[in-house]
Amino acid sequence: QVQLVESGGGSVQAGGSLRLSCAASGRTFSSYAVDWFRQAPGKEREFVAAIIWSGTRKKYAESVKGRFTISRDNAQNMVYLQMNSLKPEDTAVYYCAADRNRERLGASQPDYWGQGTQVTVSS
Repeated sequence: QVQLVESGGGSVQAGGSLRLSCAASGRTFSSYAVDWFRQAPGKEREFVAAIIWSGTRKKYAESVKGRFTISRDNAQNMVYLQMNSLKPEDTAVYYCAADRNRERLGASQPDYWGQGTQVTVSS
């Protein structure tokens, strides 16, 4: 069982930065791949970024490539999403999710989800 708690969301102006954190409980967290997703009002949830268990492979949605960076610290059971050059279209609730398939990047149905954190970017 893995429990995930996101934090770090907030309101920023366009061009600003935020760092989201995903804190995990569970001794086996380091063996999970982790994905970030987001959902804007009236839109479907979309994939943002993913990292495998070791941190050696990552994947990004085209819309965030070059602006967002995913990383993890397995010793601290943490995954981060550094978001730079934020745009109003990045406004959404951001979720982290854990996937038992530790080598998979961007699971369609991860095994565990956090509760989400709101990110609002104003123009």
